[in-house]
Amino acid sequence: MRITKRYEMKVILHVHVLIMILAATACGHNYNPDVKTNINQVPSESIPIIEKKYKVTFIELGSVRCIPCKQMQSVMKSIEAKYGKEVKIEFYDVWTEAGKPFGVKYGIESIPTQVFLDETGKEYFRHVGFFPEEDLMKVLEQKGVK
Repeated sequence: MRITKRYEMKVILHVHVLIMILAATACGHNYNPDVKTNINQVPSESIPIIEKKYKVTFIELGSVRCIPCKQMQSVMKSIEAKYGKEVKIEFYDVWTEAGKPFGVKYGIESIPTQVFLDETGKEYFRHVGFFPEEDLMKVLEQKGVK
């Protein structure tokens, strides 16, 4: 395959753009609006994905076929509606193949089980059984959720 000078220049440009993006990201610099870059010139895999930080991650381990777990669904929806910007909610049905690994990971013995992680991912509270919203709110408030 013969590489043309034009193709070689495009590759060099892509590498330079990638290096600039990575350097700016690593140094904490913001995007410079004076620098014009066509987004189609930058490969999508080189664009860093920024994950939002939550104060609390609320993990519900249960099943859609368990009565107390079904009752927790409305509590989770209410918490998400009120505090979705501060609290990340994850639900795993541990009676399915996809959910079983999470039951093992969190060492649950009964469902529903609620696990609460702080913003660093460290578990700070755990509850087994139906967890009323009022009581759950007290756990979220421990980490500054208002």
